[in-house]
Amino acid sequence: MRELVLSAASGSTLAFHRLADLYQDAVFRMVYHRVRSRMDAEDLTQDIFLKAYRNLPRLKTPDRFRSWLFSIALNRVRDFARQQKLRRLIGLREGESPESDTDTADSAVPDGFLEWGRRQFWKTVADILKKMSATEREVFILRFLDQLGIAEIASILKKGESTVKTHLYRAIAKFKAHPASARLEELLP
Repeated sequence: MRELVLSAASGSTLAFHRLADLYQDAVFRMVYHRVRSRMDAEDLTQDIFLKAYRNLPRLKTPDRFRSWLFSIALNRVRDFARQQKLRRLIGLREGESPESDTDTADSAVPDGFLEWGRRQFWKTVADILKKMSATEREVFILRFLDQLGIAEIASILKKGESTVKTHLYRAIAKFKAHPASARLEELLP
């Protein structure tokens, strides 16, 4: 992996394309879990890889490529959220809700009950996440939805590993203590 990153940093577009192939699905999933729109997630993922390509020569530690890439992704998603908030504030996008922007493959679920269960599951998860602090929520999502390790999360958030662990343990405790968490198992298909 290190050689691939070094090769891409020195200008090899083929090496960068191989890196993009390796990480594109993971970055897309991370972005999609946060923006809940397939079209926006695809656009943001493309932006993330373009920014990574432009800034790759500045990466000082090739072994940290994955956490560096996820840092770019997280920052881009935060920028996007701020832009969306501003647009809603000034009225450029009217009356949209996260559920109104579903992709056609998702909305063509043959079994309506499974679709209902999926929506209820994510609504319950969102309700529980709202009870966490912003840092606890971010650490929880990076760990369990994006499946990143403690060291990677610490690198992405620019915090110590012990701090990340503390936030993660608090988030897990809040998740388990929430009355709705018991219903999540019932909602899983």
